[in-house]
Amino acid sequence: MTVLQPSVFARKLRSRVGDGALLISCGAATLLVTIIMATIVIDVIHHGAPRLSWTFLSKAPEQGMTQGGVFPAIFGTVALVIMMTIAVVPAGVATAIYLHEYADRDSWLTRIIRVAVNNLAGVPSIVFGLFGLGFFIQFVGAGADRLFFSGHKVLGQPALLWAALTMAVLTLPVVIVTTEEALRAVPQELRAASLALGATKFQTIIKVVLPQATAGILTGTILAISRGAGEVAPILFTGAAYYLPQLPWHPQNQFMHLGYHVYVLATQSPDVDASKPLLYATVLVLLVVTFVLNLSAFVVRSRMRSRFAGGTS
Repeated sequence: MTVLQPSVFARKLRSRVGDGALLISCGAATLLVTIIMATIVIDVIHHGAPRLSWTFLSKAPEQGMTQGGVFPAIFGTVALVIMMTIAVVPAGVATAIYLHEYADRDSWLTRIIRVAVNNLAGVPSIVFGLFGLGFFIQFVGAGADRLFFSGHKVLGQPALLWAALTMAVLTLPVVIVTTEEALRAVPQELRAASLALGATKFQTIIKVVLPQATAGILTGTILAISRGAGEVAPILFTGAAYYLPQLPWHPQNQFMHLGYHVYVLATQSPDVDASKPLLYATVLVLLVVTFVLNLSAFVVRSRMRSRFAGGTS
């Protein structure tokens, strides 16, 4: 039988105590977060579910937003997220490909880009709203009006297009970071084998690297959708409308948004007690819409992962 030296026994005891303390702390934190989330969801369902109906989901707000439904806000939220995704994913993926596959990691330009991406991730969301107002609406849109429409306000005003582009800028760091991590996870042997067979670097990236990184890219897309669907501050100045029963069929139309509608019901309603059930129901609809958008992205990611896993087996 081996006898442990006192110093060895003390080190092992401290290691086990540290592991146990870390496990308990992490478990307690996880339990606390789960309880908070469950409390919020149960409270929203308890107060919002009785107000849900087909009329509420299919009609526009009426009578000072104390009656009617939220269909224009649902439509506007989904349209915003779809347009934002179409804008942010190609830009984020292209930036990540440049940083990981082409850029010199020690060059000053690469360091500047990485610092810019990191700083962009920490900018408050309201600042993005002011940026969208100043750049997209007053500079790009107003400039296009002066150039193509003789100064008439066509593009230089809040619209769904500018709100989507502003949200794309907001979620761009998420897509860049997750895509770069996905590219980093692709084995270098696959790149070397493709190049050895005569493929160019561009062909290797398109045919080999990107398919292997698709799951990670879609993970970034899911995170971008999650943040974009619930953000309100960036769209306050760039396209969201207080009340607009018409649907935004054109990118230059303003739109209603579920998050902004929640803010309006909570702060601007003339009858708070009458609008409280609508407020809870609208929050519940926003949670469901966000869940459905994320679930759609999860399904696409799972199918893409299964497809490429089957192709490489």
